[in-house]
Amino acid sequence: MPIIAAEGLTMRFPRVTALDDLTFAVEPGVVGLVGANGAGKSTLIKILLGLLPPSAGRAEVLGLDIARQGAEIRALVGFMPEYECLPPDVSATEFVVHMARMSGLPATAARERAADVLRHVGLYEERYRPIGGYSTGMRQRVKLAQALVHDPRLVFLDEPTNGLDPAGRDEMLALIRRIGAEFGISVLVTSHLLGELERVCDHVVIIDGGRLLRSQAVASFTEASGTLVVEVEEGRDVLGERLHAAGAAVRPDGRVLAVEIAGEQTYDLIRDTVVDLDLRLVRLEQRRHRIEEVFTAPVPPPAPPQGAMR
Repeated sequence: MPIIAAEGLTMRFPRVTALDDLTFAVEPGVVGLVGANGAGKSTLIKILLGLLPPSAGRAEVLGLDIARQGAEIRALVGFMPEYECLPPDVSATEFVVHMARMSGLPATAARERAADVLRHVGLYEERYRPIGGYSTGMRQRVKLAQALVHDPRLVFLDEPTNGLDPAGRDEMLALIRRIGAEFGISVLVTSHLLGELERVCDHVVIIDGGRLLRSQAVASFTEASGTLVVEVEEGRDVLGERLHAAGAAVRPDGRVLAVEIAGEQTYDLIRDTVVDLDLRLVRLEQRRHRIEEVFTAPVPPPAPPQGAMR
């Protein structure tokens, strides 16, 4: 059963259409929701949580109807908001325990669960410090901990790497991957950074201006292309000219050459030419597609999801 399924989902405000006829379904796992700022990602999350009624269309989360079962959905889903929402004068433990109690856990279970999730997100040693003295990365981890404390089946993470430095981003992405891989909790994570989602997600839903561009498994986005990447220490242009003269379809691409694969003979031609020119080969590999290409590639006609809605 899909964890999220939408059919014709539309959200219109007086001067803008935030979502325009979205139809998609995603299976359990780590799902990326990607789009530029203002693409409609946060609006979609509010609708899926049953906090904002859509103008048209319908959707289900974990098999529950967003229009009639919003409270049941919120009981089963954790939410990490993008915006700043933490009280500065309480400790991480106090806040996460409070959120656990709000979710219905008894006092003892709430304290145990709070300690577990704070350890999981790397804040166990700092758990009694006031949140106001935390760094941006630590505050993001508190928001993640409170989203997990009631042991949800699904978590919505809205721009969880915002404001983090490169090391902090890597650590947050590793945490997200662990949530899905080790704890069996499905994740919907939003970002405007395609490369991040490519690293951690099983499936990506791409929206632009409120419209669906693609809903597809990451593996199908990043499958091998029919192009070889060739990098040499020096002599890129000479190598390119010689390969072109031998009949290869070759073009410069930054520091490397992109060579279209015409069969096994292409590999032999590159190898022999590099040897003949006495060049130092740095890299020879088959290029993989990247998610970014979806914004320049033709969009195939959408197929209706099978069994998306009941």
